[in-house]
Amino acid sequence: MDRDIELRVDREAHAVRVDTRTTLLDLLRDRLGNMSPKKGCDHGQCGACTVLVDGRRTLSCLLLAAQASDCEVTTAAGLAPGGEPHPVQQAFLDHDGYQCGYCTPGQICSGVGVLDEAARDEPSHVTEDLTARVALDREELKERMSGNLCRCGAHPGIIDALEEAARQ
Repeated sequence: MDRDIELRVDREAHAVRVDTRTTLLDLLRDRLGNMSPKKGCDHGQCGACTVLVDGRRTLSCLLLAAQASDCEVTTAAGLAPGGEPHPVQQAFLDHDGYQCGYCTPGQICSGVGVLDEAARDEPSHVTEDLTARVALDREELKERMSGNLCRCGAHPGIIDALEEAARQ
């Protein structure tokens, strides 16, 4: 069964007809040509496909495209509209938060989401004081980024990058 949907991807409006079984990841890559989110495990376990949907971290391989109708989708490619890198992207560059680069777009989108969650004082499983502002120390960042895997082992650089971005 097909359905007409409208959504914005990286600030650009799209009206498309999709099979209701199509994932947001497949719509982005196969229909809209946005190669920023990567297809890793296709089961929501690696985080390579992470995008922001209405500002929230989302595994695009698990969300049906029809569920994203009327939403704002931001990929890592859309974080720097004016050509200047987003602070998280710049921090990844400064701290070698990547190696092969495959997981990097998902890591960056997740990192942006983590910073936004902390700014809203949303606790994680390791947040010690639920009455205080969320402090993004290494343990907090590791917990929040645990859904994004890097096979190359760039996790220390990723956490270093997010620590710097959180300070800005």
